[in-house]
Amino acid sequence: MPTTYPKSSPTEMTGLLVLLKSHRGSEDIALLADDLDLEIDEILPALEFAEVLQLVAVSDGRVTFTDLGKRFIASTIRDRKAIVRDQLCRTTLFKTLMRALDNSPDHSLTDEQLNQIVSFTTAPADEAVQNIVNWGRYADLFRYDAEEHRLIARRRTPPPRAPSNRPPPPGMAVSVPGSDRRSTTASGSSTHSSGTHSTTGVLASA
Repeated sequence: MPTTYPKSSPTEMTGLLVLLKSHRGSEDIALLADDLDLEIDEILPALEFAEVLQLVAVSDGRVTFTDLGKRFIASTIRDRKAIVRDQLCRTTLFKTLMRALDNSPDHSLTDEQLNQIVSFTTAPADEAVQNIVNWGRYADLFRYDAEEHRLIARRRTPPPRAPSNRPPPPGMAVSVPGSDRRSTTASGSSTHSSGTHSTTGVLASA
């Protein structure tokens, strides 16, 4: 995706997509602006970023939902954020930001470092930084500490490990079904759980 920056808020873009849904997912941009009692130029920032996120396609003055856009508008708020998060991380700007946060020892960026990254775009720094922070917070990519003037990555909880089907190592005690007093080890020995006496091997018959 191109190196671009958001010129609208998540709320503005979502509102535009909700309106597009009421027009059955495809409409002339001019008519959408009329419905909002706005000039076309006023809805273009939200429309442009929706296109960057591949939620809509624009052709000959008409905007239409993509398949991803249809899924976005039909999703819960949580799932919408997940979709936006995935799409943001595909843009050059946010991909660069997340790489910088990952490589930072404390997983944070100062305002100065953030401005340096924004300087690679054509964005006015002050406007871009505020919108970038808004989108990153919406998608749960990072948070902003206003007191320290620092962008801080959100820690991701690793997925739980799948249970292993490997047999226990020799000597490890495992429970024996139907008994709460004895356990058996992987090597074949049995041990009393309440006492010091143990019997190993196979008991010889009398």
